[in-house]
Amino acid sequence: MPSPLDAIETWPAVPRGVAVLVSGEIAEDRGDVATPLPWASVTKLATALATVIAIAGGWLGLEDPAGPPGATVAHLLAHASGLDFETRAVRAPVGTRRIYSNAGYEVLAETVGAAVGRRFDEWLTEAVLGPLGMTSTRLEGSPAAGLVGPVGDLVGLAEELARPWLVPPDWAGAMRRVAFPGLAGVLPGLGYQASNDWGLGPELRDGKSPHWTGSSNSPETFGHFGAAGGFVWVDPVADVTCVCLTGAPFGPWAKRAWPELSDAVLARYAVRPDVTPPS
Repeated sequence: MPSPLDAIETWPAVPRGVAVLVSGEIAEDRGDVATPLPWASVTKLATALATVIAIAGGWLGLEDPAGPPGATVAHLLAHASGLDFETRAVRAPVGTRRIYSNAGYEVLAETVGAAVGRRFDEWLTEAVLGPLGMTSTRLEGSPAAGLVGPVGDLVGLAEELARPWLVPPDWAGAMRRVAFPGLAGVLPGLGYQASNDWGLGPELRDGKSPHWTGSSNSPETFGHFGAAGGFVWVDPVADVTCVCLTGAPFGPWAKRAWPELSDAVLARYAVRPDVTPPS
């Protein structure tokens, strides 16, 4: 029987690797899963996990001041601080727009590093990369977009998102709920969204259109994609997770190929509707 992952053979992206997890376990992978590749903004999922682990451990608080006046750690995690995409200029009042911000995640990492008393890259390795067995992944630059590692390591991050054990259940739930609901903004590469919903790190699919996941992904789907050509999504209703890294930047090819792949993966692997999704 043909595999839904056969589709990657037609992608204009080399190298390329994809893995599918069902109920938190690898069901199938395809392509190059061993070569380290840039994660770009998929990095933000790891930075968010490192932040939430620090919060759960009592080093800092979600409502601690961080970033522009009036902003908090929560605002930075959810791209609601008002900071510009790349600079630390303030483009909107705190909590009024969803402005996707690499600069905000850099401020976030500085805040976490100061709270835990070490460089952020050290904390990221100690809190996330090491415990998840992501031994071939390194932060080479910004904590917003600088991780480089293979699909095999990205699977470790995806497993934590789908079946969290590093992050306490209440915090794992908070990460995937809408933070500061109702904020409009631009979903990078895909355009303006009247409700550009985000959690505490992950982007939330909800009713966004267009979107980089499939039309059959549930509104509860959460994850992130990166400009370097990779993504992670977790659909807790289907109990299916998909990860991808490629050697081609996000562009028109990905806008077509990723939703098609997502729909094909869900058609093959989604659990029965009567199966209770993970909490």
